[in-house]
Amino acid sequence: MFFGAQEALTPQLVAGGLILSFLLAMVFAMVYQFTFRGFTYSRSYIHSMVLGSMVTCMLIMAVGSNLARGMGILGTLAIIRFRTPVRDPRDAMFLFACLGVGIACGAGMPLVAALGTLVINVAALALHWLPFASRREYEGLLRFIAQTNDSASEQLVRETLVRYCASFFLLGMRDAEQGESVEYSYQVRLIDPSYQRDLVEALKKAEAFADVTLLMQRTTVEL
Repeated sequence: MFFGAQEALTPQLVAGGLILSFLLAMVFAMVYQFTFRGFTYSRSYIHSMVLGSMVTCMLIMAVGSNLARGMGILGTLAIIRFRTPVRDPRDAMFLFACLGVGIACGAGMPLVAALGTLVINVAALALHWLPFASRREYEGLLRFIAQTNDSASEQLVRETLVRYCASFFLLGMRDAEQGESVEYSYQVRLIDPSYQRDLVEALKKAEAFADVTLLMQRTTVEL
């Protein structure tokens, strides 16, 4: 019945649902914090995940099976304007998962809430550790100055890049030191991240290059 009587709730059931939603949301919060890779970390967002789960649990228990009560709560929530933007879709999924946990706990389905928390967080950790959807992990910009019209230096650069890089591309050349030298800029992708120092040291030891710099960027981190 849409307007039927709600099943009687005891203080133990209410407290148990709220505590369970708190604990399961804390699991989501810890996994989110561990797998976070962005630049705009927010402590208040972590708190919102946990509190949002508990508030949702409370609302579901308050609504019960009463449609009229549910419509009243829906109308009340429609008045509230949430203007805080969630830029990363992954953040939105964690928040939505916490709300789902609150719904399951409030509806009296702790098994669904517990198993859902376990499976979703295992999937989140697996996606964090696996290179799934990663295009290039260790990419950087290599710059150095070399003498003009020196074929031996060009050959040495190519051999060094082949040794340490999975791929490389010459981005540009410009005159340096009043035209006596040329500054080269290469986009490189290292075979292994530990080769950063080796690549720079190899070019410096050649004594044919000056001002060797390597700027690395993890392309798995998105702005």
